[in-house]
Amino acid sequence: RCDYRRFLRALLQREVEQRFENRKYQRIRNASFPQLKYLHELEREELPADGRSLLPEFENLGFIREGRNIVMYGNPGTGKTHIAIGLGIKACMEGYTVYFTTVPHLLTKIKEAKTGKTLQLLESRFRKHDLVICDEMGYVGFDKEGADLLFNMLSTRTGTRSTIITTNLPFTRWEEIFKDKVLCSALVDRLCHKAYMVNMTGQSYRVRETQKLLKNLE
Repeated sequence: RCDYRRFLRALLQREVEQRFENRKYQRIRNASFPQLKYLHELEREELPADGRSLLPEFENLGFIREGRNIVMYGNPGTGKTHIAIGLGIKACMEGYTVYFTTVPHLLTKIKEAKTGKTLQLLESRFRKHDLVICDEMGYVGFDKEGADLLFNMLSTRTGTRSTIITTNLPFTRWEEIFKDKVLCSALVDRLCHKAYMVNMTGQSYRVRETQKLLKNLE
């Protein structure tokens, strides 16, 4: 009888652990990552100085608990998206809800929601995620309506929830994509308030890999 109780207890414990693991991977699936990029896969010594020095601090996920943003800016191919996805996956594994999107895709969803009169529902869902990752800010410009809609959506998270922004443009050039100086200034102010600003300018990983390949062929 005692053995039976131990067996039953062990069986229930395994069930609890399995459900806990299943929830982790369900959160990763729900996050809509375009691919799975883990932090341990980063070649840290090749990261730009800011990324290399701040990453250990980001890994404890304190920025999520504090509702602080991370803005990573710099030329393409320096690890911005890899870091963002890696932090997002770690957050999922530790019980946080995460949503990944590119800024152009997010803007398309916002406009579709406005047309379908479901914008309020989208804003509510967007606001509730513990972490939102908005990749590729600056790759595509916006018209006045798009800029207003994106500003309003991102503003719903200001000061309460964490957002990671990756961009290839310094703030001095954001007016090129938003066109409206006042709106651009207001968005930068909201995104950067108490945010970690990470300069990711450096040599492209892809360029570096190509150079290594060519060298090996010599």
